[in-house]
Amino acid sequence: MVIKMEKIKVIMHGCNGKMGQTISGLIAADEEIEIVAGIDAFDDGRNAYPVFTEIGQCDVEADALIDFSTAAAVDKLLDYCMEKRLPCVLCTTGLSEAQLVKIKEASGKTAILKSANMSLGINLLMKLLKEAAPVLDGAGFDIEIVEKHHNQKIDAPSGTALALADVMKDELDDGYDYVYDRSTKREKRSRKEIGISAVRGGTIVGDHDVIFAGADEVITFSHRAYSKAVFGKGAIQAAKFLAGKPAGMYDMSNVIG
Repeated sequence: MVIKMEKIKVIMHGCNGKMGQTISGLIAADEEIEIVAGIDAFDDGRNAYPVFTEIGQCDVEADALIDFSTAAAVDKLLDYCMEKRLPCVLCTTGLSEAQLVKIKEASGKTAILKSANMSLGINLLMKLLKEAAPVLDGAGFDIEIVEKHHNQKIDAPSGTALALADVMKDELDDGYDYVYDRSTKREKRSRKEIGISAVRGGTIVGDHDVIFAGADEVITFSHRAYSKAVFGKGAIQAAKFLAGKPAGMYDMSNVIG
C-alpha cells in the first residue's frame, strides 16, 4: 500500500514580486510542498491560491512562511509570525538595526531562518571555506575574492562577497583587513588582507570566485548563479526544513547540515 505524505503548507509573502512568482512556479512542480495563500499589496488574480493585500487579513493555516518582500513590510510580518507562532524564512534584505533587533525578539517565539544568501551552493561554499581558509593561510596563500553582477546592481561589493570574506576571517586571526581598492597606494600586498573586487556588467546574475594564491599554485572556489531560481530553490528547502522546528534563530548552514 502506498502511503501519501501530506504536503508542507506555506504562505508566500511578496507573492507577486519576481522572486515570489519564481518560487510559486517552483513549488507548483514540487510534490512535497504547496502554497496555500499569498500576501501582496497588489493582486491581479494570476495565482492559483488566495491572495491577501494585508497580512493581518490572512486566516489560512500554514506550516511556514517564505518572505521575499520589502523592508517596509517586515515589521507587520514579524508581528503576524509571532502571533501565529508561524516559522518564517526571511529573505528580505536592507533591514534596519531596529528590525534586526525585532527579528531576534521574534525568534524567541517562533522559528526564524535568515541568511545572507539563500543559495544552497553558496552556503555549501561557506562551509568548505571554513575548512580551507586556515589550512591554506597557514601555508602562506593569499586570499582574494572577485564578484561579478549585472549592471543594475547599485551596491558593491556584494553582500555575498562580504559574507564569504567574513566566514574566512572568523576562522583566521583578528589581524585581517579587507582591501577594496589598491589604486590609491603603491606598496606590496600585505599578508594580512583579503582583497575584494567587484565587476558590474550586462545581465550577470551572480558570480563569486574565492582565490587562494600560493607559491607556484592557485586554488579557486567558484560559484555561478545562472538565474534567480537558485535563491528560490534554497528558500523552498529552508521552508521544508523549518516547518515544525522549535522557536529560535536558524540559517542556511542548518539546512545543509
